[in-house]
Parts: sequence; structure tokens; C-alpha cells
Amino acid sequence: MYHSCITYYEHFFNCAPVAKGVTPSASPDFVPVVKSTVTYIVVGILFNEADEVLMMQEAKSSCAGKWYLPAGRMEPGEDIEEAVRREVLEETGLEMNPTTLLMMECASGTWFRFVLTGTVTGGTLKTPKDADSESLQAKWVKDLNELNLRASDIQGIVERGRSYQAALRGEPWHAPLLPVLRPHNKLLFRIVVCIRKKSNNRVHLLLSEKTEVHLPVCEINPARNFHSTLKKYMTNIFGADVPAHKPHGILNVEHSGKPECIHDGLCFTILVSFRKPLEEVGIIDKYTWLEISKELGDDLLSRLPKNMVVPLHVIR
Repeated sequence: MYHSCITYYEHFFNCAPVAKGVTPSASPDFVPVVKSTVTYIVVGILFNEADEVLMMQEAKSSCAGKWYLPAGRMEPGEDIEEAVRREVLEETGLEMNPTTLLMMECASGTWFRFVLTGTVTGGTLKTPKDADSESLQAKWVKDLNELNLRASDIQGIVERGRSYQAALRGEPWHAPLLPVLRPHNKLLFRIVVCIRKKSNNRVHLLLSEKTEVHLPVCEINPARNFHSTLKKYMTNIFGADVPAHKPHGILNVEHSGKPECIHDGLCFTILVSFRKPLEEVGIIDKYTWLEISKELGDDLLSRLPKNMVVPLHVIR
């Protein structure tokens, strides 16, 4: 049902080639270019049947001998899945099949990190005799406290990965979600804003009517914190006294990377909900509410609890 819900939105996704949200304060000439004006990081988190996590030992002089998850910068022309497969293979010797995005992080408006999990499909675990400029070795680890870590930021990632593994055994969690191969030449986010109508208890979605009817889309300000851009966008739509609302997480991520240096932008979709009923939330400018089917409304409501969408962590 999750994929049916997303497929339903595809009609609206494709109707907004130009963002009509907050105007970025950065230069209008800003163009996202991988490893130049925008940084994309991929992290692979893999577990074996013993619930051990795959770790690699750093070879870089700045942190040689310390341990970290297989991770690194995306290269020009790569998509997200290609990048994480490459990093895992280079740093651990193992081949990875990505199965879902577990987490996305952003800092300012030009640094993004994508954490993916998956399964090992081949390769040979890297040993000290295989050491090279990518890593010294790799191994499966049960307790991170046994290692001298490069940074403690991976502890939360490993904890989330283990929680997801438990979810595969029956606990509630979001459905598998992989990035969509769709090219963008700007940094964008899209909002799916849902609200209940008191009179009939049906779920409604917010739509923009500024051009063709579409889900609201906004350009990410490359010089500002994402939360501040989202807040300003919501104020533009609902006025200065925006009623209490909650961004829950990510419904999809779109990126291609091909052709190189032309489509280095991305677009991700955030699920937002209001506590107040539709009758008590006013909208301004060219926006409207669309009543959706009960089936789709129930599906959206099922995404509101914890862990039912991919989290977006804003670092700064």
C-alpha cells in the first residue's frame, strides 16, 4: 500500500518543474555541482546473522587506524546506490545490494548524508594483507566499544540499523525505500501536508495552484539551515501564525547524477501533519486542500507514528 500511495503522488510530483517557494538568499547563479558546491555522503550499514555490524579501519593519515562505517563522498556522475555500492566494496571488499534508505542527514543547505542498509551479495572481507589507500582492513563487530572510533556519530546510525533489523522480525517500521532515479538541476524539497477535516473526518492534502496543480515545492536555501527554510515556506503558505504542525520525515528522495555536473541537484519529499482540523487552518496565496480517498488517507495516517517514515536529521 505504501508504494501505491507514493505512486498516486507521482501525478503531482511531475507537474512542478520550477520551485515556487522561498527565494534563496544565495546567488541566483548557484548551481549544485558534486564535490564543488554540494557534498553528498553515502554510508553503508550491514549486519550479519550474528547481529555484528560491518566496520572498516581507516587508512587516511588524518585518522589512520581508527574505525568507521564504510562511507565516503559521491563521485560526479554517480547515483546514490552506485556510490554506496562502490564505497562498501572499496573499503570492505564486500559487494552490497542496497535495500532501503535508513536515514538522511543535512547540514546548512549543501551537505547531505544518505545512510543505506542492505545485504551482502559477494566479495571477500578485506584483511590487513589487502590494505590500500581506501582502508587497512574490515571486520564484523558486535560491540563498538571494543574499537577506537574515528567519530562517535556512527553510534546512533548503528543503533538505528539494529532497530531496523529487529523490524524485519515483525516490529512496525517503514517499508523499504530506495532513491528514485529522477534528474534535478536544483536542490529542492517537496511537502506532503496532511490534515483532517472535522466535518467528515477525511484526510486532505495541500496543493499549490501557482502554475499547474502540484504538491508544494521549494528550493533549498544553500546558505541556511533546512529547518529555517521550511519554517519560512510554511509561513508563506499559512501566514505568520502557523498552527502547530510536525515534519515527520522523508517519503521519497529523487536524484540521478547523470549527465555528470548537469543534474547534481536533488529533491526529497517531507511528510508534514497538522494537529488542528482543516476548518481551523487558514491558507493564503494560491493553495488549496484536496480530499483524498479513505484508503490513501489511512495510509498517510499510518506514516505518522515513529519509524514509519525515513527520518531527516538536521545537524546544523
